[in-house]
Amino acid sequence: MITFFKLVFFGLVGLSIIYLSLSVYSASLRRERLEKDYDADPVPGQSRDDYVETGMAAYRTSLRPKLLVLVYVVPVAIWGGIVYVINTN
Repeated sequence: MITFFKLVFFGLVGLSIIYLSLSVYSASLRRERLEKDYDADPVPGQSRDDYVETGMAAYRTSLRPKLLVLVYVVPVAIWGGIVYVINTN
């Protein structure tokens, strides 16, 4: 039973590392796109930093960061489904 808990623990640690990496990568892509958008067409009366921070605030409340939680849900659901199918046969 302890081996099972070790597997779950290290699996969740691995998924957490993947989640954090994807979160940072996705946010950096969004920030870079906002910076390029501002450079291509500057907004009068708004600095580049303000424009990027406003865009990042909108990004944090959007659906995309919330979808990253699927990094936890999908592997656990697949693993649970496989265990269920194996044990019912």
